[in-house]
Amino acid sequence: MLLAIIVPGILWLAAAQAPPPPAAGTSPASVDAETLVRLLDIRRVYVDRFGGGETAGQLRDMIISGLLGTKLFIITESEQRADAILRGSAEDLIFTDTYSSSDSLDARASASLGADPDKTASDRRSRGATLSVGEQESNRTAERKHEATASVRLVSKDGDVLWSTTQQSLGAKFRSASADVADKVTRQFARDYELARKTRTR
Repeated sequence: MLLAIIVPGILWLAAAQAPPPPAAGTSPASVDAETLVRLLDIRRVYVDRFGGGETAGQLRDMIISGLLGTKLFIITESEQRADAILRGSAEDLIFTDTYSSSDSLDARASASLGADPDKTASDRRSRGATLSVGEQESNRTAERKHEATASVRLVSKDGDVLWSTTQQSLGAKFRSASADVADKVTRQFARDYELARKTRTR
């Protein structure tokens, strides 16, 4: 009798603590997939002016050039004709990092020999020696650095953010920091666009 009361109680408690099942078609994975495949419907993209410093316009031009190279859609100068708008901010900074260090060496030695204080003044004698060595060395290094960043998003005509990325670079072996950031943005979009194709064919 007692077991018949306890078991239903345990089952009811477990059901109350369990998280509710996700609603159909609203899981994060399905929402992301639905948003991603909308990239495939874009035919024309308008690239808006980027916010940021004076170099934002140059980075914008580099990103436009990179996206044109993918041949995935048409870049248009008419916002009204565009299916989506690329917005964002970019900056190319040159700054100096300063490092300082200090090393010091200090050695002291002393010795003294004194006469018995109970003796007369004429018998009191004292001898002493002191050696002191000090040395300090300081270094200051200034390193000039170049860093570029870009944060962009692709927005549909109805205001939905379809895609976004943030990239930064201190420069590559054969590219400036700005060119490297533009290349990273382009490659990221190409990868995500290819993922959208694979998602749609599943």
